[in-house]
Order: sequence, then C-alpha cells, then structure tokens
Amino acid sequence: MLKSCDLMLAFIRERNTSQSVIDIFNSLHGQLGTDLFKALFPVIIADNGAEFSNPKALEYDAQGNQRTRMFYCDPYAAYQKPKVELNHEFIRRILPKGTSFDNLRQTDINLMMSHINSYSREKLGDKSPFDVFGFIYGHDALKKLGLNRIMDNEILLRPSLLKK
Repeated sequence: MLKSCDLMLAFIRERNTSQSVIDIFNSLHGQLGTDLFKALFPVIIADNGAEFSNPKALEYDAQGNQRTRMFYCDPYAAYQKPKVELNHEFIRRILPKGTSFDNLRQTDINLMMSHINSYSREKLGDKSPFDVFGFIYGHDALKKLGLNRIMDNEILLRPSLLKK
C-alpha cells in the first residue's frame, strides 16, 4: 500500500521464498531509482510469513545502503494493515478463491491492478488511487510500475477480465 493514495501493487512469484520477494524489491529499486523507491516504500508492512524472513536484504540495497524499514504485523491483526485487506476484496472479485494462478503472467496481474487502481474511491474524494498517485508522484512512476489508467466506463472487476 502506498502513502495516502491506496495504490496497490501485486507480483507473480515463481516460488514462495524470501529470495523471490527480495528479487521483486531489488527490481523495483532498479526500475524506480533510489530516491523514488525510498519515497514510495519508506516502510514495508509484512506478515510473519517465511517470504519475509530476511529483512536485512529488503531493508538494504546491494551496496549496504538502507532503502526502507520493515514492520511486522502481529499474527491475526488484519487491522494493522486495513487498506491492504480492503484491496484484497477487489482482487477476489477478479480472482475468486480457488482460482489457479498457474497460467497468469505479470502482464495479467498488471492489467488487474490497473483496473483496481483506476476504480474511484469515495474516501479519495471520488478519485482513483491511480489519479491520486499520479498527482503526488507523477505518471512516469506509474509507467515504471507497469500500470495504466483505465477509463471509468472500461473498468472491469470480474473474472472475465483475465479470460483469454
């Protein structure tokens, strides 16, 4: 979840390991550059899953410079990351429980997140997370993240979005 705009990112991982998460954050750091990465990810909020078991590799870049800080939520404390839990509801509209992720590619996930992030929210003054993020950080950052603005009348939050 990114600062004050509810923009959410999602990534396909080949395996559920700490290295797969480290690889994603290293890739984001490379794509965004240090300054934008630090602005977008001052804190990483995680659960206590094994995929977050190497906090130093997430907090520090390859040269040993601190780029973020980790915060671990308490077990069964979804209230510590309520915006994430709310956005999961949007994901489940498109990928209901029991749906296989085996045939999904990152481009599919980016499409899904573009639709979710383009959906206006009352709490954002009827703006979308995409629009608020773009205003705060610039639309170039959204392109670097693989997200595109979906027009309101084209937003689809149903499983048919990813049917081929």
